[in-house]
Amino acid sequence: MLKKIYKILIVPYTLFLLYLMFLGMGRFQYEDNLITVEPILSTIKYIQGVRYWRETVTVVLGNVVMFIPFGFLGWVFPKLRDLKPLLINFIAAIIIVEALQYFTRLGIFEVDDIILNTFGVYLGWLLCRFMEKNFSYLVL
Repeated sequence: MLKKIYKILIVPYTLFLLYLMFLGMGRFQYEDNLITVEPILSTIKYIQGVRYWRETVTVVLGNVVMFIPFGFLGWVFPKLRDLKPLLINFIAAIIIVEALQYFTRLGIFEVDDIILNTFGVYLGWLLCRFMEKNFSYLVL
């Protein structure tokens, strides 16, 4: 049952995420192409500079949580059921999205986003395996 629902919802969900990544949340086109390549340090600096914890949760945790559903892609594409091919394909796709943000100047190419998004996919993959093992009657 969950697999059928997932197969229906993952496409609109992906389109919604792409909208958020390029046009949503007050996005505007930057004057210059921006890139942040300091893994982890740039996120730590960001957290230290934030006045309200809500901003941190929205940006940092959002970059993880919003990508958890992609850990279930093996339900749609059986070749992505195993972790290695899932992560290789996801990292390639998210690098393309980050590059598009850079070239369109509708975002910043951030290595931390790639790391956090990929961690979200990994958590989703773990959750998927857990659900298949313990709630197989719901997954079908």
